[in-house]
This record gives sequence, structure tokens and C-alpha cells, in this order.
Amino acid sequence: MWRSLRPIGRSGASGGYRRYAWTGADAECRLWFQAQAEARGLDHEVDRNGNQWAWLGDPLRGDAVVTGSHLDSVPDGGAFDGPLGVVSSFAALDELRRRGAVFTRPFAITNFGDEEGARFGLACVGSRLAAGQLTVEHAHRLRDGEGVSLPQAMEAAGYDPDAIGPDPERLARIGAFVELHVEQGRALDIGGDPVGVASAIWPHGRWRFDFRGEANHAGTTRLADRRDPMLTYAETVLAARREAELAGGLATFGKIAVEPNGVNAIPSLVRGWLDSRAADQDTLDTLVGAVERAAREHAEKAGIALDVVRESFTPVVEFRHALRDEIRRVLDAGDPHGTGRPVPVLGTGAGHDAGILSASVPTAMLFVRNPTGVSHSPAEHATEDDCVAGVLALADVLEGLACS
Repeated sequence: MWRSLRPIGRSGASGGYRRYAWTGADAECRLWFQAQAEARGLDHEVDRNGNQWAWLGDPLRGDAVVTGSHLDSVPDGGAFDGPLGVVSSFAALDELRRRGAVFTRPFAITNFGDEEGARFGLACVGSRLAAGQLTVEHAHRLRDGEGVSLPQAMEAAGYDPDAIGPDPERLARIGAFVELHVEQGRALDIGGDPVGVASAIWPHGRWRFDFRGEANHAGTTRLADRRDPMLTYAETVLAARREAELAGGLATFGKIAVEPNGVNAIPSLVRGWLDSRAADQDTLDTLVGAVERAAREHAEKAGIALDVVRESFTPVVEFRHALRDEIRRVLDAGDPHGTGRPVPVLGTGAGHDAGILSASVPTAMLFVRNPTGVSHSPAEHATEDDCVAGVLALADVLEGLACS
């Protein structure tokens, strides 16, 4: 499975992946998912929001156990973020069949669409739409860097954009959703554990900072006469790092757009996107507020106009304690990795479909060790042994939840 999926959407230049929503690479990933489902005799379907489902048993019975993740990527992303969860789900089903496990509840594997938000700037579009956390009107306004709207992209890919929207009937079928994911950090590696259980997802969001100055000639305009928004943006980037260190949170400017974007032109507009996360809401509010105040102070001194727009936000997600504790009990009882220690429980600053769905259905997450902690990069990695450990842990969890 891994070998057949690995080439799809991979850049020869960077070695990273460019699997953006509703593109050719995305279509190939969807065909791959469908083929894996059909090879196992599962019923494949695509819901109104473009999310894929592979069903074993009658979904209309309700109380289904669902697992899976996503197959799209950030720009030049790694091979594990998202796909590891989908591949492991199919592999866990294979393992359960090898054991002779008998399913007593409906079971499904899913691939949620546009989780990373790389094309339209909003993460978890497929699960947000299904859960009613993204309105149809807002979704229809989303546009990529080329000005292509989400409806246009969906229609070009052969899907009906007018059908998107909340899907409470489908979510009501789910009794538990468990997502396996590569850890995006080094907590498991430091502790020497191949697999862990998630406790919570930090609150996080994306803010757009628009710095507007005056375009002018780079070779003839005196430094004293310039209204250069790039300088104010640079001061804000440095302020974000300082404030994050003070608050104990995270603040990153990782995307920028410049107009007119000429080598010999002073910019008229610098647009930067802030990604900020923290362990609790108060810390996040303090951190983002401090970054915005610093940006406005620098902008006022330089004669730069500034607009700040919050483009997305996800509050803290505490995974359902009863489900989390049941998963820990199953894994601790088996001690499949021979550590002799309870399975570790850890929080994460990364958003996931499981976090979005947690407001509608009981959700939980498993993490697989990442020896370097690097993620959203071609250097993202997990060893084969740890990936297998993740599959076996997921199989144990699914057997405990869905089988007699």
C-alpha cells in the first residue's frame, strides 16, 4: 500500500508532496483509496462534502466505529502526515481479519477532504462542512492563490458544489472515531515509546495581517521618504517570536504575499499569515493580542496602514475521556511493545479532523513516534517498526471497540 501511494503528488525537485484539494494529485489519491476499499470488499461512497468512506456492515445501523485520516498535504509536505493514518487503517483491518475477529458494530475507514487547507487557506474543510462548523456561504467564498473558487475547483473535479453542507445524519451513525497520526513533535521519542494516546488539541487559529504602504522605485527613493510595509512586516515577525517565548506558546509567520512583488520596487502591500497556538485559550489570546499590538505600534511609527483579520479558529479540544481511557486500558492490557509502562498520554498543537468531529461524536487519537520531530517537511519520518507498532495498536483498539 505504501509503495503504491508514495509516488502520487510527489515533487521531483523537493521530494515533498503537493497533494492539494481538487487537483489531479488529489484525484489520484481518491482513486487509490477507492481501490483499497474495493480490494477488501468494502462499500465505497463519497459524501456530499467530498469525504470518502469505506464501509464494512450496514452504516444505517448506527453506533459505527470509524477510523482514518486524510491524504492531502501542505506544500512540499512529508509522506506520513495524514496518509499514515489511512494506510494504517486498511492495514489494521487486514490484521483483524487475520486474527479472525468478528465485527459486531458497523466499521468504516475514511479519507477526509482538504484537511491541510493548503489550497484555500482553511484547514479541515471536509470535516468542518460535515460538522456544520463551516457555512456553505463561507465555503463558496473560499479562493485559491489563482483566484479559483472552491465551487469552481469542485465542479472541475466532477463534484457538485451545491450539495455541500452539514451532514448530521451521517455523523449520527458514528459511535466512535479513532484517528492514527504520526506525532508532530518528539515527546514519544524522548520518552522511548513507539505509540501514544492524545489528551487534547491546543486552541489554534490563523490571522491575516495586511500591511499597506506606498509602492515606489527601489533605486531612486530616499530611505527617509519610503513607506515600506516590508519593514513593518519584518518587525512583526520578530515580535511574534519574542511574544511566543514570553507567553510559552507558538507563533509563526509562514506565508507571505507581496504586491507588486518586483525586485526593484518598494512594496505597496505585504500580506502575512500568522499561525498561533497555545496550551490554553487565555495564553493564546494574550499571545495574539501582543503580536497585533506590536504590529500596530510599528505600523503607526512608519505610516503604514494595517488590517488584521482572523481567518480561522479552533478552540481547545479535550478528547472524550471515556473513550480515551478505554483505549488506554486496551493498550495497557496488551503491552504490545514490551515497555512495561502505561501508554503515554500527550497533548498536541496540531489540528486534526478528529478535533473538528469531537463536538459531534466521541473521538480519540493515537500517535506514532517521529524520531526527529520534523513534520510538514520532506524530512518527516517514522521507522517501519514504529509504523507496524501503530498498526497493531490501532488493530487492538478497533478490536476492543468494534469486535466481539
